[in-house]
Amino acid sequence: MIAVEVQHYLDRARDFLQGMDLLQADLDAYGYSSALLGIHGAISYADALRTSLGGKKLASEDHSRAAKELESLLDPRRLEQQQGVKHLRFLLSCKSRISYSAETTRKNEVEDIVKRAIRFAGWAEETGKAMKIEAW
Repeated sequence: MIAVEVQHYLDRARDFLQGMDLLQADLDAYGYSSALLGIHGAISYADALRTSLGGKKLASEDHSRAAKELESLLDPRRLEQQQGVKHLRFLLSCKSRISYSAETTRKNEVEDIVKRAIRFAGWAEETGKAMKIEAW
């Protein structure tokens, strides 16, 4: 059952990142969409990793705890590369501002979000494969 749930989150994460990639060609027109798809892709990757490691299901409005929980689930496994959690923290910190704030987000901020979403996705893919997670 866990493998099915992990696959669900992975499919969603990859879909969000593909959408972000398509819109990334025109950040002037689709900056908010690109940024939000990158953030949600990262959340889905984190959900896939957390689920595979026995993490708790988080409420949709409680994503801020996802990075801390992921870090604590990875810590005992002594992975050499855990910098992905840093990218996840940053992306989660941007979610509400991108989604709901009336303040304008500059293009360079959107570019940074997209760049970090790509880095987190790469890290998550490598981590899932290195840990030999079923369904990865």
